[in-house]
Amino acid sequence: MALDGAFLRHIKKEIEEKLLNTKVDKIYQPSKDEIILSMRSREGTNRLLLSARANSPRINITSYAPENPKVPPMLCMLLRKRLSGARLRAVRQPELERLLMLDFEGTNELGDTVMMTLAVEIMGQYSNIIFIDGNGNIIDAVKRVDATMSSQRLVLPGMKYEMPPKQNKLCVLETDADEIVKAVELLPKNQPLSKALLSVLQGFSPIICRELEYLTGRGADVFSHELNDEFRTRLLYFLKRTINTIRDCSGKPYIIIDQSKKPIDFTFEDISQYGSGRAFNETETFCELLDRYYSKRDSMERMRSKSDDLNKLLSNTASRLLKKIYVQNDELKACSDREHYRICGDLIQANLYRIPKGASECEVENFYDENLAKIKIKLNPALSAAANSQKYYKNYQKAKTAEQMLKIQIQKAEEELDYVSSVLDSLSRAESERELAEIRLELVEQGYIKSKGKKQRQEAIMPPLEFVSESGFKILVGRNNKQNDKLTLKQSDKNDLWFHTKDIPGSHTVIVTEGKIPDDETILFAAELAAYHSKAKEAGKVPVDFTKIRYVSKPQGSKPGMVIYTNQQTIFVAPKNHQ
Repeated sequence: MALDGAFLRHIKKEIEEKLLNTKVDKIYQPSKDEIILSMRSREGTNRLLLSARANSPRINITSYAPENPKVPPMLCMLLRKRLSGARLRAVRQPELERLLMLDFEGTNELGDTVMMTLAVEIMGQYSNIIFIDGNGNIIDAVKRVDATMSSQRLVLPGMKYEMPPKQNKLCVLETDADEIVKAVELLPKNQPLSKALLSVLQGFSPIICRELEYLTGRGADVFSHELNDEFRTRLLYFLKRTINTIRDCSGKPYIIIDQSKKPIDFTFEDISQYGSGRAFNETETFCELLDRYYSKRDSMERMRSKSDDLNKLLSNTASRLLKKIYVQNDELKACSDREHYRICGDLIQANLYRIPKGASECEVENFYDENLAKIKIKLNPALSAAANSQKYYKNYQKAKTAEQMLKIQIQKAEEELDYVSSVLDSLSRAESERELAEIRLELVEQGYIKSKGKKQRQEAIMPPLEFVSESGFKILVGRNNKQNDKLTLKQSDKNDLWFHTKDIPGSHTVIVTEGKIPDDETILFAAELAAYHSKAKEAGKVPVDFTKIRYVSKPQGSKPGMVIYTNQQTIFVAPKNHQ
């Protein structure tokens, strides 16, 4: 669902209650589309998140602690210079537009008091965060918009700030329910009531319009030209109730979840259109609702944007290796005819006296055939029979050598492809910049990324993920290949139990036994974790091998995370995270 103007009005109220007159203490820009303001007062510190992401634009007080880039972006440095120490004096929302204006009072380089504004525009892919001075001129923006991107509204430093184009819709802060119903009935074509309301009302989301239709028709479909007296009366009643809720900001934050407990929608009033097919959770605040609804999606989006270059590098490498293996397998098939070359050489050698000079072919008995069937052999007329024989022997030897080399090359390429797949799997599960830095360092060490020359201080390898089974056994899960090596080959005892998905890239998982024998529930628990922290985390049933650490070894010269093992048992489990 998109954050609508009515919901944003409730967010505005919460921001005013908590942050009005608080001071900007710190400013972060964890990603190119996000800004976080740390606001300090006598009561404590709150973080205000401003997001212009296309799929999750919003503004809310957040509990999210940002992981910041080592070098702050230019916009972040500009905001720190101009906004640090400023106080939030007002929060404005024009009508029910999806736009909040944050007015700050600060000082300039000369010590004079100045007003500055952050305009947070919540408009899907056109969302933006624009920094404006006291004269209404744009200082800078998260997304600059030039003439090549838009001919209607430019967003560039030094230009006058203009409001987003207004839609020709009715604002319920100024319009009564009767006027809205009349506007619906005057629409040029008959359409579902929910779509009619959506087309005439400013700041209303589809879920609220669908709810009004559902309540009006008691669950039945209602169309704009079919509003009889009963439907009109019911629509007026429920519309007035919603309007009063918006005007008074008396709504409550509801989040709608599906059967798998995944959030699918949110709103500011109770919803009945889903019946018993959906569950509802009421959070304490509207800001907390947005944090919960978007947290997982934002985390994945942040990591995706920060790992784009690695994903591209590894995907291209995997594609190149697959193509190489395909071509080499074709060449290997061609080498399977090498025995034909040797036979031809032998038959020519045995029949030298019968082959005339300058012959282009010869037909001789094949003494390798039980029936001594005759075989035709092509010859080079420019060569003698003996030279033709030697040429066939040479082709045989060449094909034999090529076959041996190709088998070695194909094996190396397949091993490298397994390694690249394992790094891609680690990358898909990375949840922090530090994990990305470890993967990047690993790729530098393996020669996939060129070193930048200047050796940077290396941070210690992060500890593995840690879990505890119901019977008290500690279970460790590696985050990436370097962690896998350290966990399996250095940290673990030879009697600890080691788990890995069978023939599928994934993390090394270890039960720390401390001399005890793990129960079946603990073994199942660890296997489910190993399956979840692998490329097969979305599968139904996954084969997981387990054995003692003493039976796991690393081949000499193999890449990080690559091991061989014996004496394993295999169980099939459904992946589970057990958080």
